[in-house]
Amino acid sequence: MPFAQLKDRALISVSGPDAEHFLQNILTTDLDILAPGEAKPGALLTPQGKILFDLLISRDGENAFRLECRADIADDFVRRLTLYKLRAKVEIAKADQAFVTVAWGHESTLSQSDSTTAADTRFPKGAVTRSYGETDERSDLAAWQAFRIAGGIAESGSDYQLGDAFPHDVLLDETGGVGFKKGCYVGQEVVSRMQHRGTARRRVLIVSADRPLPAPGTELTVAGRPVGTLGSTVGTTGLAIARIDRIKAALDAGQPIMAADATVSLAIPAWAKFAFPQEAVSAEEA
Repeated sequence: MPFAQLKDRALISVSGPDAEHFLQNILTTDLDILAPGEAKPGALLTPQGKILFDLLISRDGENAFRLECRADIADDFVRRLTLYKLRAKVEIAKADQAFVTVAWGHESTLSQSDSTTAADTRFPKGAVTRSYGETDERSDLAAWQAFRIAGGIAESGSDYQLGDAFPHDVLLDETGGVGFKKGCYVGQEVVSRMQHRGTARRRVLIVSADRPLPAPGTELTVAGRPVGTLGSTVGTTGLAIARIDRIKAALDAGQPIMAADATVSLAIPAWAKFAFPQEAVSAEEA
């Protein structure tokens, strides 16, 4: 069973009598349905509904939560959480050392069964386990990257920039990262409006080509017009965030979709519920 130790991750602890209420009121994740042993995705948004920080959250014992995020944004994340703290009875602290290990494969499990292990709910049940402790297992980061891409799971830094994407753009609405039945949280009004009106047009798609893909950040184009941006890549496969209405128009018209000089194919992740719109935009609108 493959493992990978993710050295670019950080852990933030939020604990205390008000920890759950505090986080429930600011994060997109619905903590009422966060079970022990689960790591759910989520985000802290701007008031305009864009992702300011992305994260995975899991329970870490009674009245305590573990927030896993990119190491390079962790200090800023702690400062932002502290701004929201006000009089809440919570303690917020970044771990001095963070050991995050992922194991994947069919019904993946690690040896631990306590709060240091959690199932990554972005993937099919049992497919990925995250362990928060040092491991001596052989690390295969390239294989993990390929597995994540094949699963259609986007992450900030690799696939999109913070402050530039809505939760729907990166499929947090479909991976359990947004609680549509919970109360208010920062940016909730915008996200709820997108959900109820069905106006999300930028979506994560899986990219494939018959040659190695160009660098992340390369524009996807149709007839020279941008339709999306390439994210993580491994060889001939990768992820992109693209306008699904414009992709549909290109497919209907038989126009090639390009990433630099590579012709690419785009597919919706197998688990996703969204679809290409039945009526695509016209070339003039695109």
